[in-house]
Amino acid sequence: MNLIEELRWRGMIQDIMPGTEEQLNKEMTTAYIGFDPTADSLHIGSLVPILLLVHFQRAGHQPLALVGGATGMIGDPTGKSQERNLLTEQQLQVNVEGIKKQLSKFLNFDSSLPNPAELVNNYDWFKDISFINFLRDAGKHITVNYMMSKDSVRKRIEGETGISYTEFAYQLMQGYDFYHLYQTKNCKMQMGGSDQWGNITTGTEFIRRKMGGTAFAFTCPLITKADGGKFGKTEGGNVWLDDTKTTPFQFYQFWLNASDTDAEKWIKIFTFLPKEEIEQLLADHAQDPGARKLQKKLAQELTTFVHSAAAYEAAIETTQKLFSQQNAPAESLSIDDLENMQGVEKFEIEASKLSQPVDIVTFLAEIGIFTSKGEARKMVQNGGISINRKKIEQISDTVDRQQLLHQQYLLIQKGKKNHYLVKVK
Repeated sequence: MNLIEELRWRGMIQDIMPGTEEQLNKEMTTAYIGFDPTADSLHIGSLVPILLLVHFQRAGHQPLALVGGATGMIGDPTGKSQERNLLTEQQLQVNVEGIKKQLSKFLNFDSSLPNPAELVNNYDWFKDISFINFLRDAGKHITVNYMMSKDSVRKRIEGETGISYTEFAYQLMQGYDFYHLYQTKNCKMQMGGSDQWGNITTGTEFIRRKMGGTAFAFTCPLITKADGGKFGKTEGGNVWLDDTKTTPFQFYQFWLNASDTDAEKWIKIFTFLPKEEIEQLLADHAQDPGARKLQKKLAQELTTFVHSAAAYEAAIETTQKLFSQQNAPAESLSIDDLENMQGVEKFEIEASKLSQPVDIVTFLAEIGIFTSKGEARKMVQNGGISINRKKIEQISDTVDRQQLLHQQYLLIQKGKKNHYLVKVK
């Protein structure tokens, strides 16, 4: 299979401009994807664009990763119901550096290669362009009618909040990015999520109108979850690529807990496993879904790719301690086991909190596991709380110093996936 055929098989192509496949088959092509620096780390919603760039480079083409230091100051209205807060230049710089560091883990930037990856920041060319020059060089080539026909703009105009000129200009700035890279890097292609199709085609149109050039593009589908939940979101928020924001254990657990329907789709999109191996995994999974072989392989591949093989092994070890040995008494865990346990949220409390027995609902709310006694009471009544691997049966149950492991620790479980280690100082 050529690159486009493989991406189609993996379910990674939504829209594609005529001539794109032919261009890629004809010669080594330079293409770019933009990353919005709204935080100092990317999250798993950015994995598909990252994987597209990796596929692109492995196929012998040259990938550019554009970090939007300039457009990040404006804000993309795509998918937004209202204007977001603008970040300061200082915060944007922190975010840009964090994203550059992460992208360097996945792409090969070795300049001795015929197709080395390259990082670019659109602030580098926008910082010296005056407003007058931008209007003369860019604004006159794209009509307002054309810009207003884009879904991202039309939805905002028809909505209650409207759209500011600042965000309205975003697609023109992104179009200028494509033009600049076309002119300076011979970049003939842009890729991105399907929600970016309007912005991307503005770039190809700008290149056509200003230079008479031909540019290409394709997009990938936005990832959804079978249960209707937002992809990449958990009870704790975003699943980040930064291991200080989302631990490798938590990252591993996200993929391990994928539904069968999602895992069948995601194993193609998020891994580089060959078609034959994936088809065998799908067949094995159909024979014995309970073994969760598909989810385990998905979690292994992604944790190793984003973090490392060592991080994957550590996540397996933590999983075994937390889940595989659930029937073993908590008293069997050593102090080292407790202190070095990953995948648990850790709290420290003063000894005075347990100077006398305290009811379980009050204790859970006061230490911060729940935001209110009402939430804690509901979870206890539903049988969703365990302390030291013993289920709490009644809201009248109490917590006291006699329950402390090694006279200092409490291991608390909320639901199936949330674990907390409370250490008494």
